[in-house]
Amino acid sequence: MRAVQRAASAWLSNLARAGAVLDVQRLKTRPQFQAALAGPLGVRTAHFALHSCELALVYPPKISDAMPGEASTEPALKEGALGAMVPKRWAKRAVTRNAIKRQIYAVSAQFASQLRPRGHVVRLRAGFDRKEFISASSEQLKSAVRAELIDLFTRASAHPQLRA
Repeated sequence: MRAVQRAASAWLSNLARAGAVLDVQRLKTRPQFQAALAGPLGVRTAHFALHSCELALVYPPKISDAMPGEASTEPALKEGALGAMVPKRWAKRAVTRNAIKRQIYAVSAQFASQLRPRGHVVRLRAGFDRKEFISASSEQLKSAVRAELIDLFTRASAHPQLRA
């Protein structure tokens, strides 16, 4: 019996096949999200808002016992960091929230080189109409989310404070 290797996630393997860049660091902790959300609101569309702050606020310097000249353990961020917030208030089902987050990370990877290296948070600020998108994770919903995210990141790449 031969073992078949499978990808940890079909989404990642699809992105890898499409040639997307996966170098964008993700925000993980609550203080990181709070720091990015405290920054100015950069761009918004009907359903999404992009908040941004300096990387030094998201990744504060650590006081360590390292000797001068030793390598730092802090992440070397050239592309910046990104977080996605999809509240239950606007997307009730977990399937929908996960699909929207996947779209956020996929589209942001395409625009990473066009944005300044900052801490960014994309926040869902309004729900998608459940009468128009009946299924929790339909292709129609994904394409509508993707189109709006492309518009959001296109505006962000043209914004004077956010563009590279």
